[in-house]
Amino acid sequence: MAELADLRITRLGEPRYDSPLAAFVAGRRTNEHYVSEDDRVLYHDTVSDLDGRAPDPHSWPSFEPGGPRRRLFFAPTRTKVGIVTCGGLCPGLNDVIRAIVMELALHYGIGEATGFRNGYLGLTPAGPDPVRLTPEVVHHINQHGGTMLGTSRGSQDAEVMVDRLVELGIDILFVIGGDGSMRGASKVVAEVARRGLEIAVIGVPKTIDNDIPFIGQSFGFVTAFSRAAQSISVAMVEAQAAVGGVGLVKLMGRHSGFIACYAALANHEADFVLIPEVPFALDGPNGLLNCLHQRVKERGSAVVVVAEGAGQDLLELSGATDESGNARFADIGVHLRDSITRYFAEQGSALTLKYVEPSYAIRSVRPDPHDAVYCLRLAQSAVHAGMAGRTDMVVGRRHNRFIHVPISLVISERYSVAPDGDLWMAVLEQTAQPVDMTL
Repeated sequence: MAELADLRITRLGEPRYDSPLAAFVAGRRTNEHYVSEDDRVLYHDTVSDLDGRAPDPHSWPSFEPGGPRRRLFFAPTRTKVGIVTCGGLCPGLNDVIRAIVMELALHYGIGEATGFRNGYLGLTPAGPDPVRLTPEVVHHINQHGGTMLGTSRGSQDAEVMVDRLVELGIDILFVIGGDGSMRGASKVVAEVARRGLEIAVIGVPKTIDNDIPFIGQSFGFVTAFSRAAQSISVAMVEAQAAVGGVGLVKLMGRHSGFIACYAALANHEADFVLIPEVPFALDGPNGLLNCLHQRVKERGSAVVVVAEGAGQDLLELSGATDESGNARFADIGVHLRDSITRYFAEQGSALTLKYVEPSYAIRSVRPDPHDAVYCLRLAQSAVHAGMAGRTDMVVGRRHNRFIHVPISLVISERYSVAPDGDLWMAVLEQTAQPVDMTL
């Protein structure tokens, strides 16, 4: 459990300049707490969590709130900014890039930023040349999915990347990426500190799986599970139209099953949901194959939703890793497809199986309106933090407030579906699948 000391945000130094937004901020009398340097956003949200704590609320675990400050560390109009996008695609990347550039230009007088291309590779001599990001360049990029800067996986040497930042005179680096990207950002922070440089590193956490902790929710997640829900509906229509129809939908979620859970709850059509956090068996009375066979016999069709990281204990793993060092998973979708086909044949039952895998169609789309707004506000919060001299942090939201979270905290663990939590209970209630499918 995080304590107050774990939640402190690093500052490059005392503020030196009046913010162009100072008059506007000072006039927000009804929302003064959003930008007060003294206010905090509580970590806990229930009284029971505070049992045994000291009576002084200022000693309770709490986050620094996000928002514009009256005084800045970096000079408006003279600050140089870099932006990089790393890791896999996710709805909203272009929206975040655009919002950062527009916030810098419109409110801080910084007319352009440096865009590093192809992830951290762009901060090395081997990478492509950076691009100028101006309001004119980014004006319409939010109308497209993906990232105009390109991306890549894999780490780069922190010393080399900091050399590049120094060469270009970058004062603030905005890193848009997942946990691996934030580990890279942490290494950059350490190298900057080792050299005694005044360079801020601000993260905008991106993970389509929603598996980064402490930030509330990652951008693109709502779009992802909304699109995934449509794929489940497609599988359901196909299954109901066939004899012995089974729709099998494989969704994203290497370690966390949030997309599978939320997508299944969104359209009410899934009969079985399989996620990495909850083990299941294929064989046996409560195993998936027998339960699925019985459901099809009773209802004529069924839909199975599986996260890509589910059931890896049932498969033979190669031990190979990707460019970022992540284990390459075996394909649970193909394994289930073949196992279901074989089992129904052994039972002498008719089967029409439709296998749907929409991952890339989901990753590459534009964000929906909800995510588009969230991207904009996260980006604005990131710019305010960077200009105020914060560093080694990411922006997030907790209790409906934008907050600053230390990078060390968000890479310390992985956010996942609790098998005894209310989200998984809601899935079990909706699907009526066995509570324990390992027996």
